[in-house]
Amino acid sequence: MLAEVIFFFLIMVAGTAGELSMARAMRTVGEVTDFRPGGLIRVALRALGVSWTWLGLALMTLAFFALLAVLTVENVSFVVPVTALSYAVGALGGSLFLHERVTRTRWAGVLLVCVGVMMVLLGKRWG
Repeated sequence: MLAEVIFFFLIMVAGTAGELSMARAMRTVGEVTDFRPGGLIRVALRALGVSWTWLGLALMTLAFFALLAVLTVENVSFVVPVTALSYAVGALGGSLFLHERVTRTRWAGVLLVCVGVMMVLLGKRWG
């Protein structure tokens, strides 16, 4: 049970931190304006020179392997909804780390996701 909690924590926190790191890296790299293969390769090479990219990749890799581990002991119909809590972590991280404006409507949506996750958790316990 404790291992599952740790894996879920890693999926949500490391995965979201990885996404936030990637967002920070891409803000450093700049907007993609040339979608031809050569332009995309230039953007990718610039991104590889940003340390946030490497941190993001490492964190997302950690989250991926935690997901694989938890899928060995839990049903996907339980795992996927529970990991939706990462939306709440992402909204909070975007607000605090990237200084994004999160509207009340988005927070309401995050709250709905959290309520849905609670229903899934209660269904596992009593279902």
